[in-house]
Amino acid sequence: MDWLDQIKWDEQGLVPVIAQERDTGDVLMFAWMNREALRLTAEKGEAVYWSRSRQKLWHKGEESGHIQQVHEMRLDCDNDVVLLKITQRGHEPGIACHTGRHSCFFQRLDGQQWTAVEPVLKDPHQIYSK
Repeated sequence: MDWLDQIKWDEQGLVPVIAQERDTGDVLMFAWMNREALRLTAEKGEAVYWSRSRQKLWHKGEESGHIQQVHEMRLDCDNDVVLLKITQRGHEPGIACHTGRHSCFFQRLDGQQWTAVEPVLKDPHQIYSK
């Protein structure tokens, strides 16, 4: 059996993916992959996702230069979530979020409101000026 056949794809043929920084354990982002994206990720050693809004493959860093080097791919116990252990490339420290932050999970619930608790490392307008 093909390793891709062992994944429980959702109704749209997608699987949720978590990108975790290998060295720190920080969870950097959540995205989706279809079969082709997961296959390309395994082949290239760089994260390739499926953009639901654009309905196309999205090689992380294709515009920003913030490539995700994949060291390890894991599948959860239900075979329906993929975990990528990655190194975020292209900026030091690594920027995974389109807001110019290290992680997409930069907001913390403080009482009854969400507060940004991680700084912007680079202005998004400078990142996506292409």
